[in-house]
Amino acid sequence: MDRTIYPNRFAGKVALITGSGRGIGKAIALRMAAEGADIVVNFFRNREPAEETATEIRALGRRAEVVKANIAEQDELESLFQATQEAYGGLDFLINNAASGFNRSVMEQRVKGWDWTMNINARSVLFSSQLAAPMMEARGGGVIVNLSSIGSFRVLPEYVAVGASKAALEAVTRYLAVELAPRGIVVNAVSAGIVETDALQHFPTMKSVMQERLDAAANFTPAKRNLNADDVAGVVAFLCTPDAAMMCGQVVLVDGGFTLGF
Repeated sequence: MDRTIYPNRFAGKVALITGSGRGIGKAIALRMAAEGADIVVNFFRNREPAEETATEIRALGRRAEVVKANIAEQDELESLFQATQEAYGGLDFLINNAASGFNRSVMEQRVKGWDWTMNINARSVLFSSQLAAPMMEARGGGVIVNLSSIGSFRVLPEYVAVGASKAALEAVTRYLAVELAPRGIVVNAVSAGIVETDALQHFPTMKSVMQERLDAAANFTPAKRNLNADDVAGVVAFLCTPDAAMMCGQVVLVDGGFTLGF
């Protein structure tokens, strides 16, 4: 299915996408840039893919700033927003996409893994939104979109810490939405089903097994395919438009019908 791009929809706007060097974050960054926004590309460990994303954004005629920051650390989170302010003079869209997790069974989970996962996936959403809100309010309002997962309500293998963090993220989304709406800031979340990204290329020994599971999931999905990163990016972009202005604290499920199966 062809996707419609609206080249000037976000002209003059600034978008910060955490974890946007690759995968879903990269797709969101490129979609927002294709529709006119200037972008802050955030990464934590791998600069090279972040710089490649920035190069692709600039090729679209938009500005791109690359900022390294571990969003689980408050001082680095503050530096990320300070860098955004210095580069662009404000912020219109915050996409909390960065995620991590220690995938272990319930009995094998450890305190360090739990804290790491919760801090990146949930705590950072609250405190990044605190930092974004005054920047957005100074520009007449803005949009925050948080990326969740079906693991917030569906039990997935070895997903307890990530699933709990995404459930917390969704709760934080609702509280942010109610408190920030009077300030002209719209807050929602997107919950993605099974998304096929290039992540498998980094795990060659697991690739065949994981591909079998992905194929099985696609067959189970009513749409008869798994999601790709662009499917998610399109919904995020919509939530940043005035058409979504009266959506408040919603978790938009994008899964091709996967969770409706039996």
